[in-house]
Amino acid sequence: MPVVRPSDAVVHEMHGTRFVAHATPSAGSKELCAWRSEIPAGTRAPAHTVSREEIFHLLAGELLITLDGTTHRVNAGDTVIVRPGATLTLENPAAETAVSWVTTSHGLEATLADGTRVVPPWTH
Repeated sequence: MPVVRPSDAVVHEMHGTRFVAHATPSAGSKELCAWRSEIPAGTRAPAHTVSREEIFHLLAGELLITLDGTTHRVNAGDTVIVRPGATLTLENPAAETAVSWVTTSHGLEATLADGTRVVPPWTH
């Protein structure tokens, strides 16, 4: 279906973050996935290496994003391009929830520092 209503989005919780998946293979997307992430104040996501390019756009709040060892302060309106094979960590140092929109291609996988592979269900 070409229109995904907010009530049709599928919610997932992982590493203290809420992921609201809108464009997914199960919703009819053929190539791309897109979701909203809600990252509570004080949350620090574990370092992970991504298998596919991600476009990360911060809608609200502030984050510290460490990308391949370099930390960037990202504010609402900023966009981060994460290349395949890059390692990133997200941290919300602010007192409010940060909200982002992320787009990637189907099949994204992330590998944690300990070698654990994470397959987000909304990308397959």
